[in-house]
Amino acid sequence: MAGPATSQTAPQAASGVPGLASTTVMSGREFTWDMAFLPDGTMFFTEKCRGLSVRLPSGAVNALLGMKDTKGYADTAADLFCSGQAGMNGVAVDPDFATNRFIYVYSASDMTAPGTNRVLRLTVNSDLNKVSNRQDIVTDIAYKPKPSDHPFGDPGAHNGGRLRFGPADGFLYVTTGDTHNGEVPQSPTRIGGKVLRIDRDGKPAAGNNPPQGFDPRIFTYGHRNPQGICFRPGTNEPFTAENGPWHSDEVTLLKAGGNGGWDPRPNMAGRGACPDNYCGYSPNQMGEMDPKERSAYMPMTDTKTYPNAMKPAWNNELLSQGMSSCVFLSGPQWKDWNGRMVVSFMGIGIHGTPVGNRLDVLNITPDGSSATRTTVSLPMPAGRFRSLVQAPDGNIYVATDQGDIYQLKPK
Repeated sequence: MAGPATSQTAPQAASGVPGLASTTVMSGREFTWDMAFLPDGTMFFTEKCRGLSVRLPSGAVNALLGMKDTKGYADTAADLFCSGQAGMNGVAVDPDFATNRFIYVYSASDMTAPGTNRVLRLTVNSDLNKVSNRQDIVTDIAYKPKPSDHPFGDPGAHNGGRLRFGPADGFLYVTTGDTHNGEVPQSPTRIGGKVLRIDRDGKPAAGNNPPQGFDPRIFTYGHRNPQGICFRPGTNEPFTAENGPWHSDEVTLLKAGGNGGWDPRPNMAGRGACPDNYCGYSPNQMGEMDPKERSAYMPMTDTKTYPNAMKPAWNNELLSQGMSSCVFLSGPQWKDWNGRMVVSFMGIGIHGTPVGNRLDVLNITPDGSSATRTTVSLPMPAGRFRSLVQAPDGNIYVATDQGDIYQLKPK
């Protein structure tokens, strides 16, 4: 249900840096995962283990498409399910929504065993209270179906799931995770550990330029678990925000056909065997990590093995804290932050790394090679921040795993 509109204000920051006022837009939901807006402020949003809904400008909420065993939705899909990190994740509105009424969601499905992630295209009616004409435009994104021999082998692991349309090219970008499978990130045919770029029918975008023999839908490959993708104003360059392996969450400028440099296969680069053939936490598969030694561990971007890999602009000071989403700010109301990226963190805090439920502002160099970080002074409670979107009103909307959605307005 939509919560009451409550506001909090952070102290005005120094000149040139915006202070922030927070309004609670919604509360009492479950695992709010992503949001997408229409020009009038209508907000589609997903709840990972429930489904797709829409919040109207009046504040009323229409529950549109529920997952199996959910109640109170206009329609349900018996094949859509929630497990671990998987469920109903990203949502995106078609750039031509005014004429075609299309929206898109990324969801786990058991339509084919043992399960896959799919990108669904749905048509929304004029009253915004029902969806129809489901088209599964991508059906073969890997899902991890069950625990394995790996010590971190939970179902649904490393599931990716963000959907965003490129503001200049009009193509749909889809981030996918490596599902704790060492073969997947560098595979030419498996589309986990990738960023896909497709048209509204799921066909490859022109100019993807993957290496010869690769699935033509692949825009970039060699990723671990990118859960954020966003585009720099002016240049429209795509950047990913990606979870790191006990260290080094990374923000990276993407290049068509580029390799992210993640390769957790055993017997690579001098490695031996690893649990479940996945060296994604090498070399101390189960032990604690000495913070002073993080730079010596298996890199997220392995430039030794892949010298031409896309190098990150920022690596979270060699910490892994559950980087989850990103957005570039646009508009003079953001003062010095205009044109800068905001990244969100879920604050995983595993294996000795400090918990980081926070938002950071990154000032990325024009060439995308480096960045400086400023931590946002939050005017609302810190949470497991899952999604960031700049809405048509120019403000940021933040969704949390706790089921809250906040509006952050610059002052």
